[in-house]
Amino acid sequence: MTQAIDLPLRATPTEETRLVSMVCFAHFASHYYITLLAPLFLFVRDDYGVSNTQLGLAYTLFNVLSTLLQTPAGFLVDRVSARMMLIVGLLGGALAFAVAALIDSFWVFVAMFAVAGLANTVYHPADYALLSRHVPAERAGRAFSLHTFAGMFGNAAAPPTLLLMQSIVGWRGAFIGAAALGLVAAAVVAAVAEPAQAAAVKARPRGDAQGSAAALGWRLLLSAPILLNLFFFVLLSISGGGFSNFLVAALGALHGTTPEIGNTALTGLLLFSALGVLAGGWLTGRVRHHGIVATVGLSVMAAMAALVGLINFPAVLLIMVLSVAGFFSGIVMPSRDMIVRDVTPPGAYGRVFGFVSTGFNIGGIVSPLIFGQLLDHGYPAAIFFGVAACALASISTVVVSSSRKAVA
Repeated sequence: MTQAIDLPLRATPTEETRLVSMVCFAHFASHYYITLLAPLFLFVRDDYGVSNTQLGLAYTLFNVLSTLLQTPAGFLVDRVSARMMLIVGLLGGALAFAVAALIDSFWVFVAMFAVAGLANTVYHPADYALLSRHVPAERAGRAFSLHTFAGMFGNAAAPPTLLLMQSIVGWRGAFIGAAALGLVAAAVVAAVAEPAQAAAVKARPRGDAQGSAAALGWRLLLSAPILLNLFFFVLLSISGGGFSNFLVAALGALHGTTPEIGNTALTGLLLFSALGVLAGGWLTGRVRHHGIVATVGLSVMAAMAALVGLINFPAVLLIMVLSVAGFFSGIVMPSRDMIVRDVTPPGAYGRVFGFVSTGFNIGGIVSPLIFGQLLDHGYPAAIFFGVAACALASISTVVVSSSRKAVA
């Protein structure tokens, strides 16, 4: 039996810059697509005359498909060209949203979000595989931080641009505009050649060896270091979702904070989280022990969350505290990615990153159920303590997983 083996690949500085820029643009487009329906939700709902729950089915199918199929997509990324998989994902998303706009059928619309969820499965495995294979370790953290920042920028850019297009050409025209973004991104990815892989040896197993390779792949994913990283992603997703999705409502219920101040605090949290990602990328090139950076960031984030749950801060101080929480939560992200990279055997980046990234989806499913119940039952302070508890619990996964390397 033979396996795909990735040996160190040395891209030139120009090739590396083009590769990182290409991956970041694709990640921008993927997060733009994730945010696509939210600002247009009311327009789509009223056009089709459906309920919020019925339209919410589009979100459900998108996330269920992404959760279930991202790991298999990771296996595929490790066996074929990650760049080609990225092109297919971008084209698939563009096609899905174009069809959703052009065909006047609610159930076709919902089905196209399922197709978009399938297309969404390729981004994290392919992006991280490309960056891990072609960017040296000393610059990988910076590349990961730019990658994460590009995704955040895609989330931020979607609402104003989509609402602008909606005001001019309606929600269907906005969907067509979003589809055009995917086509442009696919063209950019196709135009940027992957650095020469003369040092890489890739051989596919044949016959019965294919089953053995798959079994070894799942054995790797179910090893302790990889499972700890999956749990790490789940906890980060739960805590992040609790902060961003329920902050304004929880502040109002707990301290009587006005929506204006609450939303300003949320803006500070999100803005400084993005800045923290860039700072965290800079740190990864200067600190060898990424677990220490993650531990400090998570500890500060937990402390700030607990303080907000305990103290009714004046408006300015509240915004400052939550901005600090956002900054340190952002610092964690590049170190998080480096920890996963460090424990992943060569040739397994796609499947491992695809697997652990499902933690985002799992946390996204669980977080609203937990924090929504706490808010509905009159325990808004518990939301902040829950965020702090998840952040502190994730430290143990960082300490253990960063000290062990998985074996394929």
